[in-house]
Amino acid sequence: MPLTLIKGGFRIVGAAPDGDSIRFHPDDPAAFPRAGIPVRTNATGGAQLRLEGIDSLETHYSPRVGGLGQLHQPIRLAEQAAALLPRLLGFTEVERDDQTVVSSVPERVPGYILTRFADKYGRCVAFAFGGDSARSDLESVFVRPEDLAGSANSEMLDAGLAYPTYYSKLFPDLRAALTDAYRGARTARRGIWAEDVTESGFTVTGLETLTEQAVILPKLFRRLVDYLALGDGDASLDGFPAYLATVDDRLIIASTAAVTGFDNVLDIQGQQVRMTRPPEDLIFIEA
Repeated sequence: MPLTLIKGGFRIVGAAPDGDSIRFHPDDPAAFPRAGIPVRTNATGGAQLRLEGIDSLETHYSPRVGGLGQLHQPIRLAEQAAALLPRLLGFTEVERDDQTVVSSVPERVPGYILTRFADKYGRCVAFAFGGDSARSDLESVFVRPEDLAGSANSEMLDAGLAYPTYYSKLFPDLRAALTDAYRGARTARRGIWAEDVTESGFTVTGLETLTEQAVILPKLFRRLVDYLALGDGDASLDGFPAYLATVDDRLIIASTAAVTGFDNVLDIQGQQVRMTRPPEDLIFIEA
């Protein structure tokens, strides 16, 4: 199945882009309806993108319940990712107040996306590129693995500032191309890979373990802080396996084709947690 190429531009003033999401404005205001993709747009026609196949450290995440407010992962690496994505797409200067962009140079950069669906929140799931394409707007494109080389998605992985995080609608050959980009960064210990403890394991002594110390897969971070938010400050993980089972994140283990839950690829011993499979071996099933 092909992807639709949509031309437009990226604008970030007033938004808080991180390392895997940014706002895109199509040249054709009716681009998403014409492509048959139910994307939620704002009053100016901008759509929030979720970059396909990657997940960067959280700069501002609010747990589903509880009063913990906005949380972040180790902020130095999270902010490096948030700074790199706009640069990859063509912004030369970005000024922020906290996480919100208050000015950028230029105000808008041209670009295009390759997409075919939106997630359950109305975000367009896409490969993002800076500059122009020789192809026509709204053209159907059979994307080859080599076509991803200039995408922000691939370059974030190559820089070591995003984890590969795959969902079931991503084509296997494109998933393999992203995995190649990620493995180079991991082998060279670039970015997050100099500090990642997702598979080696970490001990949760409090919320600060997750926000200040442990560099881990963002999906695991989100599930852990969602769980801790239920405990009103109690850091015990005694109920975490049962909580994960109720959340029921379903996934496919690519190497075995087994369908299971996220809880079954985690080893939880008291306060110690580790993921038993590398991130590229997990294919999460879209909700």
